[in-house]
Parts: sequence; C-alpha cells; structure tokens
Amino acid sequence: MKRALPALLLTVAGLIPVWRYAPSDTAATAEAAPALPAPSPSPSSGASSPVSPDDASRVVQGSTVATEKGAVQVEVTFDGDTIDSVRMLKQPDHPQTTNAVPKLIEETLRAQSADIDAVSGATITSEGYAESLQAAIDARG
Repeated sequence: MKRALPALLLTVAGLIPVWRYAPSDTAATAEAAPALPAPSPSPSSGASSPVSPDDASRVVQGSTVATEKGAVQVEVTFDGDTIDSVRMLKQPDHPQTTNAVPKLIEETLRAQSADIDAVSGATITSEGYAESLQAAIDARG
C-alpha cells in the first residue's frame, strides 16, 4: 500500500504533458527559391498567377487546404500540359511532413496528375497535398 500512492502520483505526473499536448495549428511556409516574376502585375483571384497566353510555362497555385496538422498549399509549374515542377507554399511544421514532401513531389512528376499514393506516416498531409494539387490542375484550365 505504501507504493501505491507514489506510483499513482508519478503516473498522473507523467500523463499531464500528454493531456496538455496540442498539435500546432500554425503552418510553416516552405523556404524555396523565388518563383519567376509574372509578366504583368494584375489582381488575381488567388487560383492562379497572371500569365500571358503566349507563355509556354504557367504557374498555378492550388487552394489552401486546412488539415489537422496545419495548412497545405502547393504551387505547380506547367510546361504546356506537363507538370514541370511542384513547390510547397504552406506545409505543417511536422517531421513526417518534411520527410513526405519530396516523395509526394516525385510521385506527382511521375504520375503527371493528382492521382498519387499517400506517404505512410503522413497520410493527412498527403491528402491535403493531393487536394491542393488537384485544385491547381483544375485552375490551369
């Protein structure tokens, strides 16, 4: 009986940090090279950046998707009908996300669509990525 009270107190003390844990709701902005400047600045609806019809390349931003881990948003560069590159504009500040992003981008470039597999351990981020990617593909027109 003398050991029961200390064991109970230590158990409660160990569980308090678990009960108080709350995942971060803030999204980290991925640091990357700046995008090429648009030919002419004009107000945009947020779906795509302004591009003249004569340009072969087109940069389109996907919608911002709120996930349990944080916001996810991608920017896709198209070369004609081909997805040339993908860049994360917003991503959760989470180790699994950081490890998953290169895999998601690689899979996107291989598949040339948003029909990609989720990365194990980063399922929520993968789903948000695919949703933002599909929005960018749809916005391309």
